[in-house]
Amino acid sequence: MLIADGDPSMKIGVLALQGDFEEHCGCLTRLEVDAREVRLPSQLDNLDGLILPGGESTSIGKLATDYDLVEPIQKFAKSAPVWGTCGGLVFLATDVGGDQPTLGLIDMVVERNAFGRQVDSFEEDLEITGLPGGLFRGIFIRAPKVVKVGQSVSIICELKGGSIVAVRSGRFLATSFHPELTTDTRVHEYFLAMVEKALRS
Repeated sequence: MLIADGDPSMKIGVLALQGDFEEHCGCLTRLEVDAREVRLPSQLDNLDGLILPGGESTSIGKLATDYDLVEPIQKFAKSAPVWGTCGGLVFLATDVGGDQPTLGLIDMVVERNAFGRQVDSFEEDLEITGLPGGLFRGIFIRAPKVVKVGQSVSIICELKGGSIVAVRSGRFLATSFHPELTTDTRVHEYFLAMVEKALRS
């Protein structure tokens, strides 16, 4: 494991406005971490990290705006790690090629639905920089891809054709695929290790 035997005192929020937040909570619970569903700004208080789950990115942005969560999440992210998967990756970006609310936390240009519609979903074995244990089976569902990154952003995974599907920028992690839909918890452990490092600093 990347983390030390689970830490029940660690509190990780999962944005629970839309998408597969329950699956993320399940992964965290299996890792013996306190998972908290977040729907209101006050629920960000005392969290150690935040996950933005997959879902429909325009709906996530609109609901976050309606619930007055955009600025509180941006403020939270000034000191705590944030991870976005699929639609959550889009929500983290500075440029999504359209007019929709984003957090602007990772300097990257994103192409939404880059691999086609739901029927074009696929799986692929991925080599992720810094992830021990060999290849990770990535599940891609109406997935975005990163088409350009700024100097502060590290590319940690690309598909065989060169499409960027995972990046890291300081405290922020973004993946195009859905680790929460597998039984492999290594990417969640990777994020929790980022949270532990932030707590120690």
